[in-house]
Amino acid sequence: MSDLKKEPVAEKEPVAEAATEVTEAAEVTEATEAVETAGATETAPAAVDPRLLVREQGLAGYLNDFKRRVRGGELGSLPVIIGLIVIAIVFQLKNSSFLSADSLANIGVYTSGLGIMAVGIVFVLLLGEIDLSVGSVAGVGAAVWAVLSVTHGVNDNLALLIAIAVGIAIGALHGFFFAKIGVPAFVVTLAGFLGWSGLQIWMMGKEGSINTPSGSLVESLTGYYFEDKAAAYGLALVAVLAYAGSLLLDTKRRKAAALPARPLSEILLRTGVVAVISFAVAYVLNEPAGARGLPLALVLFLAVLVIADFVVRRTTYGRQIFAVGGNAEAARRAGINVNRIRISVFAISGMLAAFGGLFIASLSGGATKNLGSGNTLMNVIAAAVIGGTSLFGGRGKIWSALLGMLVIQSIQQGLNLLGMASEIQYMITGAVLLAAVVIDSVSRRTQKTAGRT
Repeated sequence: MSDLKKEPVAEKEPVAEAATEVTEAAEVTEATEAVETAGATETAPAAVDPRLLVREQGLAGYLNDFKRRVRGGELGSLPVIIGLIVIAIVFQLKNSSFLSADSLANIGVYTSGLGIMAVGIVFVLLLGEIDLSVGSVAGVGAAVWAVLSVTHGVNDNLALLIAIAVGIAIGALHGFFFAKIGVPAFVVTLAGFLGWSGLQIWMMGKEGSINTPSGSLVESLTGYYFEDKAAAYGLALVAVLAYAGSLLLDTKRRKAAALPARPLSEILLRTGVVAVISFAVAYVLNEPAGARGLPLALVLFLAVLVIADFVVRRTTYGRQIFAVGGNAEAARRAGINVNRIRISVFAISGMLAAFGGLFIASLSGGATKNLGSGNTLMNVIAAAVIGGTSLFGGRGKIWSALLGMLVIQSIQQGLNLLGMASEIQYMITGAVLLAAVVIDSVSRRTQKTAGRT
């Protein structure tokens, strides 16, 4: 009898433990729900992450937050900005023409075409993938425009739009094989790199080149300058007002949601820094002897950057790109159409590659069978990575394309002024790329150690 009485006791112990765990879980759930519900009450600030209160702590809060980010591996664009400052100082000391109006205009123009292509690469890298075909797609885009416009007399504007449409179709095809068939993006785009190069050579025919007609739209992409000084100063003013407006709108939204917002002093400081940089560039492009004004190429590049940045940071589609790049399976379970995102991102990459190819054709004086070859692919990918976009997906900014291309083109411009050979430029650019990847890898490792991945 005693044995029979003990058995139920032994069986009830795990049941009791399980019941206790369920009760504790319920209590945790209730507590969590209570915190979330409190977001709509006056006690909401108590549940806010203390890191979000930095803006209300003034300069000391920002200094502490900066130290925390550095210790946690969140370097952002800091290494690139420091690198640009160092590059400017070194080359200016070596050659006083480095920061001249003509030199800065050249940097802006030569940055534009490859920079637009780098924006497409940023989209792909946010997915944690790679596109090795952008150079060939750029060549095909230029070839399509040249054959249609020059050889067959198609309207210049229509030929340009068709060339960009071809880039979209090629990118979507790459995305289809990657997303639907399951072929790795590296293999698909490597095959595209080879295949589209062959198509480009075939389209260009025996002569292998088609010169850009004088006065054509493509020639104007890099050859046109706004000589009126109001253009450069006007663009600087628009940039400053747009930036200030975005900060004020963000502050209004955060206050409406009962979240910590930037104080007015910070908004004024940030706007002041942007104003100084913008008007300084406008002054250099307009005022010194030999200044040619604002390059159209730079305006178009900035327009692409602004539009792409808005899409990535301010739309649901952009957030879905980050989600897929961070964890595709989790994004799928959250209801995101992963295949649609992947195909569309590669289509964007193809579109911007073809558009960038037209800039290269404008700079080189026409479309050739070699356009997009050489170090084009290396510079485009390097720009995105050097600018701060992670190779591992889910982290980066569209403005990385601008920062990275400024680094690369500044190095090339400085070395050209010093008369350095091209092989020296390759070695230095390669070293900078390696340094950027090392920083990215160390940053990710530090974040994992700090538990912030």
